[in-house]
Amino acid sequence: MTSMENSTEATEFILLGLTDDPNLQVPLLLVFLFIYLITLVGNGGMMVIIHLDPHFHTPMYFFLSNLSFVDLGYSSAVAPKAVAALQSGNKVISYSGCAAQFFFFVGFATAECYLLACMAYDRHAAICRPLHYTTTMRAGVCALLTVGSYVCGFLNASIHTGNTFRLSFCASHEINHFFCDLPPLLALSCSNTRINNLVVFCVVGFNVFFTLLVILISYLFIYIAIQRIRSVEGRKKAFSTCASHLTAVTIFYGTIIFMYFQPSSSQSMDTDKIDSVFYSVVIPMLNPLIYSLRNKDVKNALRKVLNKLHPQSVSVGGK
Repeated sequence: MTSMENSTEATEFILLGLTDDPNLQVPLLLVFLFIYLITLVGNGGMMVIIHLDPHFHTPMYFFLSNLSFVDLGYSSAVAPKAVAALQSGNKVISYSGCAAQFFFFVGFATAECYLLACMAYDRHAAICRPLHYTTTMRAGVCALLTVGSYVCGFLNASIHTGNTFRLSFCASHEINHFFCDLPPLLALSCSNTRINNLVVFCVVGFNVFFTLLVILISYLFIYIAIQRIRSVEGRKKAFSTCASHLTAVTIFYGTIIFMYFQPSSSQSMDTDKIDSVFYSVVIPMLNPLIYSLRNKDVKNALRKVLNKLHPQSVSVGGK
């Protein structure tokens, strides 16, 4: 009865952050702010370039623009609050604010899993069935796959948010983390979380491994198709269209699997928080860099935009 009363009366949580060392607050503030600004500029710029340049109005770049939007979404669910807490020292987050942060973070992060799977299927269609590509990946199919990714993402978020915030948080309201993530919330609860852990294992496991299976099968067929290409140049060209996506998939899924599917006894909460910084803040910054640095078309489009913004410097360079 006491636990239920305490849970009912709870209206806020306290995010303890990455560290309580006052000497590290300013450096962490600068690092988080810098990463978030790069994330905003990189992903926002990617979406603008893809929208404005007709050359990018293709299925691959349609999915990439949505990937940038998703990266902005789940980074923005976490980073602004973390920056504000470091700047002001106010680590309080309301109960509803914590639930909202958790919901949007999980929703966008899950949607990214499905978008990466859609992008793998798109590459499979382009390389393995090039003659049927325009009919296989027509606009309606791309829109349906994208909407499905968001539906799966936020359905997953609804399940976990409902299960998590039904729990009683009676012992303490201090979350040993810098945002409202699932592991520290479950650790904080004084309720029996066995069912929650089972739901996490089953639902998260399904989302991660189903989408990863789609990606692996797609790339198995892609690999077979590339091996049939006789010219070395042709093989390189085919592989280059997949290189950025493969890099993004490796980083994203590698981090998630390491974070959520290793035994809890093998890691401390401090290690957990450091891992969380990478997948919640750093990865959304890396994706636009990966796709722009490894894609000649994106680099050329970016160069055109910069040329328009600084025509004088370009004319001087031309001379």
